[in-house]
Amino acid sequence: MSEHETSPATVIEDRSLDRAEIETLAGSKPIMLRRCDLDEADLAGLTLSMWAFDTCSLKRTRLVGAKLDETRWTGCRGAFADFTGANLTEATIDASDFNNGSFRGATLTGATFKRCKLTGANLRETKSLNATFEETLLGSAQMPGFSFRKARLRKLDFELADLTKCDFRDAVFEDCILRDASLVDCRFEGADLRGADLGGIRLLNAKEFKGATISRAQAGQLLEELGLKVR
Repeated sequence: MSEHETSPATVIEDRSLDRAEIETLAGSKPIMLRRCDLDEADLAGLTLSMWAFDTCSLKRTRLVGAKLDETRWTGCRGAFADFTGANLTEATIDASDFNNGSFRGATLTGATFKRCKLTGANLRETKSLNATFEETLLGSAQMPGFSFRKARLRKLDFELADLTKCDFRDAVFEDCILRDASLVDCRFEGADLRGADLGGIRLLNAKEFKGATISRAQAGQLLEELGLKVR
């Protein structure tokens, strides 16, 4: 691990920062912001590569088109933050709340989301090769066409999410929720769905699961959706 990842050159704590102050800091070595208030700041287009954000507030912050590759976000709160078109390559987002945030068109290649809240987030048209999610709330998120191929999905809540045309081929679900998610034209060939809650899925939609493995209990649940009793 490089020096800037373990001990950033400059630590800024307990401050409210606007665009002008961030621009000034952006010209130096990677910065760690700790407990800083960036609410509603316009940081669009800035280069903040390798910065660290620790317990910061970013409610409605604009980061449109910002360069955020290799950044670290820990314990941040950023409802409605706008990351549209941002570069989050190899970023690490841990225990952070970006509910209803927009990541539309963002580059998430190699990014890691763990223990996050992304409820209602817009993840349309993202570049997401090797992006990983673990223990994350994605309820009502918009992520059509997202690829989870060959992924091990652990404790992900997709309830009511738009997963249209997502690729789940050969994925393994562990303690996940797909309840009432939109699964139109998804691909599940080779997927192991035995660790997923399929509540709300009707047998009429079961063709989406062609080639997947489900448990007998799940098969019975699908039949019960048709009003059939399984004995």
